[in-house]
Amino acid sequence: MNFETNELTTSIAQAAKDFALQYIKPHVMEWDEAQIFPVEVFKELGKLGMMGILVPEEYGGAGLSYFEYSAILQEISKVCGSIGLSVAAHNSLCTGHIAAFGNEEQKQKYLTKLATAEYIGAWGLTEPGTGSDPGNMQTVAIQDGSEWILNGTKCWITHGKSSDIAVVICRTGEPRAKDSSTAFIVDRNTPGFSAGKKENKLGMRASETTEMIFDNCRISDANRLGAIGDGFHQSMKVLDGGRISIAALSLGIAKGAYEASVQYAKERHQFGQAIANFQGISFKLADMATEIAAAELLILQACDLKNRKQPMTKESAMAKYYASEVAVKVSTEAVQIHGGYGYTKDFPVEKFYRDSKLCTIGEGTSEIQKIVIGREVLK
Repeated sequence: MNFETNELTTSIAQAAKDFALQYIKPHVMEWDEAQIFPVEVFKELGKLGMMGILVPEEYGGAGLSYFEYSAILQEISKVCGSIGLSVAAHNSLCTGHIAAFGNEEQKQKYLTKLATAEYIGAWGLTEPGTGSDPGNMQTVAIQDGSEWILNGTKCWITHGKSSDIAVVICRTGEPRAKDSSTAFIVDRNTPGFSAGKKENKLGMRASETTEMIFDNCRISDANRLGAIGDGFHQSMKVLDGGRISIAALSLGIAKGAYEASVQYAKERHQFGQAIANFQGISFKLADMATEIAAAELLILQACDLKNRKQPMTKESAMAKYYASEVAVKVSTEAVQIHGGYGYTKDFPVEKFYRDSKLCTIGEGTSEIQKIVIGREVLK
């Protein structure tokens, strides 16, 4: 594997950085405090190809690799984790699922709009009682001739209210039976499809999180993704790529908190000198820098395998697990370095601290990642 960043990745990362500084940074705290999901920002990102990063050019996407994808997420998340989270969820979950398992008609109909952000996408697997236990999901799809009737509730859904379409995994067989779930594409204007409660979250507050409710929601069989009963297997493959997304998001948050800490440590003076000169602070920065570098290498490894279409379940789980824990640790230390100022909303590390925690929970908790890694190493 070549660890040298190529010119394309560098230029794409710079474009994402410039966009984040110009269009996101001035509004970060406004969106956070009011829990505003800034749809217009994602429309602008769509014009730059950053809402269809991995989508082939024939469907209107940028056709880039996971290296560019990771770089974009990092640069955006260094400024605002919420926007990074929404970019990740749109690209890797909804859009990624259709790109991987949709037929040609579905790709032409939906990918072309998702890739430009004409459509915002959502992805529904989690339910109130089945967060890490999807085999027992209660959202059911019953076939009725050439149609399906959906009933149930999905929770913790990014863009669950504002999305134009959602990929939804429903149970189509008996609970816990093999091959008992199927994936469907559901348009927002479908009767019986509505948004429920919007969550009031600790962090990632500008990334909308709501319930999706299906009440005798009738859709055509043409909206079924892949074979009946293949929904869970599809979801696990989608989540392999999704773990890279959360790892890159985590790394961006960690880098943002670290860079703010380095700057503050050089500018803040105590006892007649910059606090960066004190060993207690410099050792913290050394640990932060080392762990960030290690996380980045794990992410690059997972990206490389994904780009080459090689098995990478273990590697993506490792990257997600380690990078998310590093994000929490680094942002915690960033607050400590800033002291009392780090506990206020006048400095960015307070928000990095709040945003980081979701990274250890979303798309599989750290404990679930350990289960995945353990299974892989014991094969």
